[in-house]
Amino acid sequence: MRDNGRVTSATREPETQAAPLRPRLIATDLDGTLLRDDKSVSSRTVSALAAAEAAGIEVFFVTGRPARWMDVVSDHVHGHGLAICGNGAAVVDLHGGPGAHRFVKVRELARENALDAVRLLRDAAPGTVYAVEQTYGFHQEPAYPRMHLEIPDDLAPAEEILAPDSRAAGEPVLKILAFHPVLDPDAFLTLARLAIGDRANVTRSSPSALLEISGPDVSKASTLALCCAERGISHEEVVAFGDMPNDVEMLTWAGRSYAMGNAHPAAFAAASGRTVANNEDGVAIVIERMLADMP
Repeated sequence: MRDNGRVTSATREPETQAAPLRPRLIATDLDGTLLRDDKSVSSRTVSALAAAEAAGIEVFFVTGRPARWMDVVSDHVHGHGLAICGNGAAVVDLHGGPGAHRFVKVRELARENALDAVRLLRDAAPGTVYAVEQTYGFHQEPAYPRMHLEIPDDLAPAEEILAPDSRAAGEPVLKILAFHPVLDPDAFLTLARLAIGDRANVTRSSPSALLEISGPDVSKASTLALCCAERGISHEEVVAFGDMPNDVEMLTWAGRSYAMGNAHPAAFAAASGRTVANNEDGVAIVIERMLADMP
């Protein structure tokens, strides 16, 4: 059931819907959504994003990626150039290009909560291994798989990385990555949420059993809501796109939302609409139609 008042109780028929408000902001996930599987941005999508900005609609990239992985869209920022990274843990200004990203807002995971989450999930799912994302640093345990194509700053147990006296203790923790080599991805997510409870927010965006652990109230949706409030934009004026469980809250919150044709079932259930797959320019198709329908 949607929580923004647009769907009534399941025991009644949906109420008559008013015409949607003119969109003021587009919020789009990247991997599996805006980007094709080869991580490219199609020329059609580039044109659609530029047309939206020209029509006065802001475009936010909202992703689980860290800021250092945003080069893939740095050439397409147009207007304000803001991105929500790390599943809501940071708002980043992409102007200036690769290596010049500026953190506008940081919503860190307190080290006490991080250590609790690591301990609780180790107990609930033996064999879990961890990596730690900070604003600029990346650290991992020795057994954590090399799936991020970068050399970590440290190889050490998560408890040591997160210790108050660690080498990187002065830098905010954005999220923890938790990987399990055997468990089913959705089962691992359910188990982790039960084990960690309100100590942190747990989600996933990978097809593998890789979880992303952030601050208790940190999500794509909550940070997007903060950014919209600062601009006087209501959720009804937001159009969102996504494909994975880490997009669910954002798809539910936005006035209009679209799950990609390649989306996880949870994204389909959360969104108010569907579009075609990322490799078929599903985001661009919706934006083109939306602009054509605007007065």
